[in-house]
Amino acid sequence: MKTVMVVDDSASMRQVCSSALARGGYNVVEASDGRDGLSKLGAQKVHLIISDVNMPGMDGLTFAREVKAQPAHKFMPIIMLTTEAGEDKKSQGRAAGVKAWMVKPFQPQVLLDAVAKLILP
Repeated sequence: MKTVMVVDDSASMRQVCSSALARGGYNVVEASDGRDGLSKLGAQKVHLIISDVNMPGMDGLTFAREVKAQPAHKFMPIIMLTTEAGEDKKSQGRAAGVKAWMVKPFQPQVLLDAVAKLILP
């Protein structure tokens, strides 16, 4: 079973993502911000990360850069799930190594489809 990390400062958003992912057959690890995500990343094998952009502590773009800077996670697929829809943020995301950008609110099935495309079998 593949494991997805959901990084969002909103507990309700983490819950919505987690329940959709669980229904899709994934294990889920939740983190409340980028720092929390980095600390939990080494604890178990994670196959994909879904992260918000705007979070206190460490924002999602900084988190993505930090993840990609680690040799073990250089190829980690990252999906940004955010209210940010501007091209500037999206280009910053691409520069940080983000593979997909989804805008909230989202349909759970669309999220599952994106995860399935990016997680290697």
